Amino acid sequence: MRDLGFSTRAVHAGQDFDPITGAVIPPLHMSTTYHPHSVGNLRLGYDYSRGTNPTRDNWQEQIAALEGGAYGISFASGLGAEDAIIRSLLTSGDRIVMGNDVYGGTHRLIDKIHGPNGIRHSAVDMTDTAAAVEAIRAEATAMVWVETPSNPLMKIADIEALTAAGHEAGAVVVVDNTFASPYLQSPLALGADVVIHSTTKYLGGHSDVVGGGVVTDSEELADKIRFIQFAAGNQSSPFDAYMTTRGAKTLAVRMERHCDNAEAVAKWLLGREEVTQVLYPGLADHPGHDVAARQMKRFGGMVSFRLAGGAEAARTVAEGTELFRLAESLGGIESLLNYPAEMTHASVKGTELEVPDDLLRLSVGIEDAADLIADLERAFARL
Repeated sequence: MRDLGFSTRAVHAGQDFDPITGAVIPPLHMSTTYHPHSVGNLRLGYDYSRGTNPTRDNWQEQIAALEGGAYGISFASGLGAEDAIIRSLLTSGDRIVMGNDVYGGTHRLIDKIHGPNGIRHSAVDMTDTAAAVEAIRAEATAMVWVETPSNPLMKIADIEALTAAGHEAGAVVVVDNTFASPYLQSPLALGADVVIHSTTKYLGGHSDVVGGGVVTDSEELADKIRFIQFAAGNQSSPFDAYMTTRGAKTLAVRMERHCDNAEAVAKWLLGREEVTQVLYPGLADHPGHDVAARQMKRFGGMVSFRLAGGAEAARTVAEGTELFRLAESLGGIESLLNYPAEMTHASVKGTELEVPDDLLRLSVGIEDAADLIADLERAFARL
């Protein structure tokens, strides 16, 4: 499949027709257990669905193909996938170097769950490559955690440069590719060891299934992460895998529309006097624009902006839209608006990851751009 185009892989990877009925869409296998030919002689390796399931295997093959990797491993959530990576690849005393603006849930997981068990972390501005490299070299580093574009400040990190520094230090390099999606960015091709997704977002794409995914080209890393998936029981359910694979088939066409609409919204925001800053890597004056242009196909469907009226203005706009639904999460076909300081990133208040209270984050959907802009204009009129 690696020689085929992205959309072809999205539609066909892991999607062989059913050999018994000829059904072009593989069936959903809900069975928890499987009848062997005889004791110890399994049918195609299936015995119990916590370990192996045909529907989950189909999705794991599909996500691996989309990221251009050899091994895909799916989980019940993005944080579940992150937890499996940390538990399988690190031990007490190991240190993670990560961005100072990673997703709040990632910071909470590393700091509050794994921190008491001896996993240390250092937060650094990953957009400052020299500072990040210095942090990696400052002391022993077991893992470099890169999130680009970052959530919600839309910072861009140089994957290739950070990967080189991480490997020089003997570290495993993990890239959270959730905001970009495999359609826009290929971290493995840039040297990363592991790619992680909250598949809840763009891969599922319809705000109706929670999940996480990991892709790697390393058999050794895959075996370690897969063991945690099996032994700790954090795998995706067959139904969730089925729903996610269904959504991922249209990823390419959806991402093109997300990007078109986000660019239109970002340009509109630039002209508003109520806005002090628009954070979108597709804008020429974005600090990470050149790096994003080099490592991304387009600039994504996420836009953040800051308001001159501070927290009060941000709340007014957040509660004044209709098409942009006020809600957490992102990456669905519908447009969402989030107030990170009190929603997705409330858990990092008082830390180095605290988010400005005048900032709003938009997940720009696939509706008509003119309608989305009119919706924002009506909300701005309330200021």
